[in-house]
This record gives sequence, C-alpha cells and structure tokens, in this order.
Amino acid sequence: MDPLSDIIALLRPTAAVSKPITGRGRWGIGYPALHKPGFTLILKGECWVSFEGGTPLRIAVGDFLLLPSTPAFTLSSQPGIACVPREPTDRPVRHGDQEGEAEFEALGGSFQIEQVNAPLLLTLLPRMIHIPAYEGRTDRFGRVIDLIVEECGQQDPGRELILQRMLEVLLVEALRWRGLAADGVRSGLLSGLRDPALARVLRTLHGDVRENWTVAGLAKIAGQSRSAFAARFGEVLGCGPIEYLARWRMALAKDALVRGAKSLDRIAEEVGYESASAFSTAFRKRQGCPPGQFARSGAAGGTGQALADDAGNP
Repeated sequence: MDPLSDIIALLRPTAAVSKPITGRGRWGIGYPALHKPGFTLILKGECWVSFEGGTPLRIAVGDFLLLPSTPAFTLSSQPGIACVPREPTDRPVRHGDQEGEAEFEALGGSFQIEQVNAPLLLTLLPRMIHIPAYEGRTDRFGRVIDLIVEECGQQDPGRELILQRMLEVLLVEALRWRGLAADGVRSGLLSGLRDPALARVLRTLHGDVRENWTVAGLAKIAGQSRSAFAARFGEVLGCGPIEYLARWRMALAKDALVRGAKSLDRIAEEVGYESASAFSTAFRKRQGCPPGQFARSGAAGGTGQALADDAGNP
C-alpha cells in the first residue's frame, strides 16, 4: 500500500457518531473539546463556527468541515451570539425555535480511531480542513457528498450502515483533497506525498521498513544532494528521514503489541531491529516503558492515558 493507505489502515477509522443537526431562528451553542476527529457536512442553510481566539468561520450548504482533534468550539446561527454550553450527544439535535421548518440542517459527528496511534492523525493534517462547496463539488469529493445527502433523505433498509461507510470514504477523500496542497498550512505526510521527490522516498520507506536506510541512500532516491534532501524532508515532514522511519517503526510495533498476536521476536524482525533485545531497548527509550508493559496496558484499554504518546510521534 501507499504511505497514506498504510496509516489509514493502522488507524482503522470508523464513523462512531453520525447525527442530524437542525436549527431555526437565533441560536448558539458551545461544545467542550472532544479530542477525536469531528466533522460537519452542511445540508441546508448556513451557520458560524468559532474556536477560541479565532475569527468566526461561515459554513454553508455543501461545505464540509473536518477537525482532526476537535477542540472546544461554538456553533451559532449568526456570529457574536451568546452560546449555551452543551455536552455532545449521539442523538439528533434541534437548535433555536423548536417549531416550524428547519432553516439549517447538517450531518455532524465524530470518527473513532485506534487510540494507541491516534497522535498519527495530528501529524498528517492541519488543525482544520474546510472544503467549501464551490471547491469540492466539481470532483470525486462532491460526488461522495451527493450520495450522502441522497442517503440522508431516505429511510431505506441499511441506511445507517451505508452512511457510516460513505462517511469513512469521505474522511479519506478529505485527507487527500487537492486543496490541502495550496492552503498554506503545513500538513506533514500529505505535503510530502505531493512532492514527487519526497513521495518516492516515503513510498520506499513504507515499502521496506526493515532496510537499514541512510540519509545518503534516500537522497539518491529523491534525486537530490544529501544536504538539500535532508533540509527539504525536515521542512515538509517536521523531522529528519531517519527519525521519520524510527517513528513509523514504533507505530507499527505499538499496533502489533496491542493486538497481541505476534511474539516480540517476530515484531522486532518485522519493524527492522536485529533482535528482540535491541527492539526492547529502543521501545523503552521512546515510549518510557518496556514492550510487555505497553502490550498489557493496551489489552486493558489503558494506553490512551497511562502510556500516552508524544503528539509529535507519527
């Protein structure tokens, strides 16, 4: 698989919550931080979303908003309206006037991803992806949205399952949306995959994590001098190429440890370490605990807190 497919497969995203949101008249609500990927697809009308310290953003019919790690935010019918605090729910919500036809409709919710490697998502994307209708409707992204809108308007058998799968496809389409290349925001791996030279290197690294790669060898694959390649890789990916490889090896190892289906020797071999001892030493240095403890904590559901990753580690 290509690097993006590798990482999406490791995160195993599913549309955990998907609910209709409607409103009429004047209304404003505030939600606490969710710390998981959240999304909103506007089906009718418009609203304003604000994040702490930021300028209110208008989102209108056909727009898609994706937040890789949802911070506290407000949603309102107009900017500047006082917002009532509210906890997230998985049930349909109606804002403002409870009677009459809704002036605003949206499909909102969140994605569940594997928490052991959740910090991966923060290195993939800018803090927010806003795809306006006028930019997204002309390509594949727009066709997926059309299918979701059509499904939302029906009550056919299997509706919820189909919506869940379509939203997962929409997530992947958003991650690779062409507009991210020109939005002026560094987006880690995605920016790297849009650079032909770096894309060759990234595909090479993901294609063989066992190889003892060097910066000089990877620079040849990129077709650049060693210094130019190292500088460009660090600028776009936020770390050096060998560090990137080490982090990706650790991500694969953590996933294998939590799944618990492979021996330590097997995991060490698959992620490029000469022995289980060398792997254990490297793992402890990066994660602050031995692999066995990490695996036990993951099996008990505790990796999200007790063994939380550094958010900079892809």
